[in-house]
Amino acid sequence: MLRLKNIVKNYKVADSYVKALRDVNLSFRKNEFVSILGPSGCGKTTLLNIVGGLDKYTSGDLFINGKSTKEFKDRDWDVYRNHRIGFIFQSYNLIPHQTVLGNVELALTIAGMSKAERVKKAKQALDKVGLKGEYNKRPNQLSGGQCQRVAIARALVNDPEILLADEPTGALDTQTSIQIMDLIKEIANERLVIMVTHNPELAEQYSNRIIKLLDGKVISDTNPFSEEEELEEVKQIEQEKLERLEKQNSKKKSTKEKAKMSFWTAFKLSFQNLFSKKARTILTSIAGAIGIIGVSLVLSISNGVRTYIKSMQDDMLSGNPVSISQTATDLGALMENSTMTEKVKALKEAGFVNVDSMIEYLISRSSTAENFMISNDITEDYVKFIEEMPKDNVASIFYDYGIDVTNNIYTDFNIGEGHEKQNLSISAIRTIYKSILEETEYKNYSGYITSLSETFMQAPNDEDYILSQYDVLEGKVATEANEIMIVVEKGSLMTDLLLTQLGYLTQDQFMNLIDKATDSENYKTSLEKGKFSYAELMGKSFTYYPNDSVYTETGVSLSPFAYNYQSKLLSNGYNFEIVGILEAKENVSYGCLTSGFFFTEDFAKKFIEDNKNSKISEFMKAKEDQSITSMKYQGIPTGITYTYSYHYNGEEKTATGYVGTANQLATMLGTIGMNMGESYSLSLQEVGGNTIPYQIKIYPNNFEEKDVVLEYLDKWNSEEDLVVGGKTVKASERNDITYTDNISIIISLVNTFIDIVTYALVGFTSLSLVVSSVMIAIITYVSVVERIKEIGVIRSLGGRKRDVASLFIAETFIIGLTSGLFGIGFTYLASFIANLAVSTTGVISAIAIFPWHNALIMVTVSIILTLISGLFPSMSAAKKDPVVALRTE
Repeated sequence: MLRLKNIVKNYKVADSYVKALRDVNLSFRKNEFVSILGPSGCGKTTLLNIVGGLDKYTSGDLFINGKSTKEFKDRDWDVYRNHRIGFIFQSYNLIPHQTVLGNVELALTIAGMSKAERVKKAKQALDKVGLKGEYNKRPNQLSGGQCQRVAIARALVNDPEILLADEPTGALDTQTSIQIMDLIKEIANERLVIMVTHNPELAEQYSNRIIKLLDGKVISDTNPFSEEEELEEVKQIEQEKLERLEKQNSKKKSTKEKAKMSFWTAFKLSFQNLFSKKARTILTSIAGAIGIIGVSLVLSISNGVRTYIKSMQDDMLSGNPVSISQTATDLGALMENSTMTEKVKALKEAGFVNVDSMIEYLISRSSTAENFMISNDITEDYVKFIEEMPKDNVASIFYDYGIDVTNNIYTDFNIGEGHEKQNLSISAIRTIYKSILEETEYKNYSGYITSLSETFMQAPNDEDYILSQYDVLEGKVATEANEIMIVVEKGSLMTDLLLTQLGYLTQDQFMNLIDKATDSENYKTSLEKGKFSYAELMGKSFTYYPNDSVYTETGVSLSPFAYNYQSKLLSNGYNFEIVGILEAKENVSYGCLTSGFFFTEDFAKKFIEDNKNSKISEFMKAKEDQSITSMKYQGIPTGITYTYSYHYNGEEKTATGYVGTANQLATMLGTIGMNMGESYSLSLQEVGGNTIPYQIKIYPNNFEEKDVVLEYLDKWNSEEDLVVGGKTVKASERNDITYTDNISIIISLVNTFIDIVTYALVGFTSLSLVVSSVMIAIITYVSVVERIKEIGVIRSLGGRKRDVASLFIAETFIIGLTSGLFGIGFTYLASFIANLAVSTTGVISAIAIFPWHNALIMVTVSIILTLISGLFPSMSAAKKDPVVALRTE
């Protein structure tokens, strides 16, 4: 059944070859106990390894059941070792981290046998060699004889046709050696046993055939196997093979001839090995997790900040709606050009000073600034286009008519004790306080009276939308034309400047505030007014007068109108009622209303209806029609003056007031007092002479639906004709309208900044991943060195090179998985602590958020990196020569 024909085996040592076997010809019977004797180095073990398929012959041929092995591939040799060969080694070669049962099972596992069946067979094999009940012990808990019995059970468990024993009693005492040899002799009754030994007495006593080798040659054979016997035995084997094939189908046969270790088996073996070195495994996993922790924490914080920004976006939409204005600054265009720099190239030359053209610079900057300005022609068709916008995506639409009611609304003004109460316009009260400040050393700050706070503003015409963002502290939301509501800041605050301009603080109280702020000795605690009751705020009266009462014609061309700032000279008043006090909800940071007093859209429409044909409006329209100047936005550039009186330090003073809007540049440069006629203007829009909204604000439901709103707005600038208000408005008849979406620009900038910081930090922390990967590669290589003997055992049991590689790939997989899970666990713990810390501030509830899919990605990254790190050591392990591996100590 087994025949060696002209077998030659040469080993290359340095630059020469050592001839281990020289033209060996041997045949073996199906059942016999053969002992191979000879001195050390004569080729005994080499011959045994070639028979067992662990080593390859240099030339000649090995016949198995009459079949040549010259064309055998690695796969064929693996199946041959697993199903036909059983090895018994002198040093047992048991896997230390496996149980006795696990060691015996291994050959059956590689053969692909089911769990239940291999446990049953392994126990039967152990019982047969006298180890019943010792299944769960480790090799280090057994005696030498017991270890050898385990090795014999492992060799027999797969019912091999050939048993190869290499000095099976070399490490045993005499008594134990006798027991082992008796067991092997019993086995030889059922199969071929080939034993290598140095002990001729042992060979004479137990074997029925002795072959002696010397210098790689067979010098004697006590019971040679003739060719006639061999042919007869081959025929018998073939007949038995046919009988077996008749009893089992080809599928079962192919299953039996399998030699493959599953990845699950490799996983279990590697897990047991790692578990046996718990301390090192834990430290390796922690070290490998450092990079994962670094990257994960960066991603966690980045995602936390993004989540916070996203949660704020809808809130920010209330304070930053999509806006369409007749005039505005295009922030998007400004940002696109923000990186532009003026390149001044000047060649430095000794003895000369080059001229830098500042004039050219200023002119170029001026023309650039003009590109940032938006000028939209909002028409009735466009207003109807906005009105027909689908309402599903919009929370509210606010039509701001740009009216300035402070010139038309009057209230009580109280200087203080000993003075008569007056009833003045809101704008006049502001002007008086500016004049008072200009009498003090703080005159440079007088402009703040009007610039730091607005007094009367228009509210959106949507009660539900307002209530979704504001709590009503007192009363209700203003809905009628004669109703006003007060909006306070969070904490129920209102600025002293706002209360002063609306006449809630007397002049004496205002001056006392200045004395307090400057630590003046004139400060009086009796004049301190730190709070107002709801009744005090809502009890104040405000009266509106139309333009024709407020503005009277003078007949003077340079100053065509006079302004009546005192209500005692007016008639046709319209009384307001303060109906409610509102405060932003706790979770709202950017509401649609700022702190101040708000009138309704109904009043805005009433104001326009009352004043669109007023004398001052008609005057501005006439000027516009005469094309003397553009009155639509600029109005009366010379403004309207009036003389008023005020008290300061007990003296009554007079000054000139100006109606209209102060020029921003003039205010900043402090030149208002130099040329007042050019510093103020009153527009047709402000006096209510224009029925078209000055500004339209659109409040989308959320950021996602904002894109739908913008898509709708873009249709106006498209090339397609639109049906608006029941009529077709052609593209050629429409002027492009530019909307302002500042919040998207801001969010985009913030997200870009977060991206840059995240990429930088991830890149930096990723260096630790590289270090971890190198370390794991080293650890895996050390594991390969430690488990070389195990590699040899697996190969001797029929394990493939791929199975050996899988063993270490599984090990790196476990380390990568453990490192990833540890890193993710630490990340979640650190995120929890960070969130707990920041939540106490009340500003943000969570700064670190690590979604499960990011956790899954990082665990996957950890596994992939460790697998890559362990790839080369694993391939190195797979290439180990099993013969060399078995000899390694």
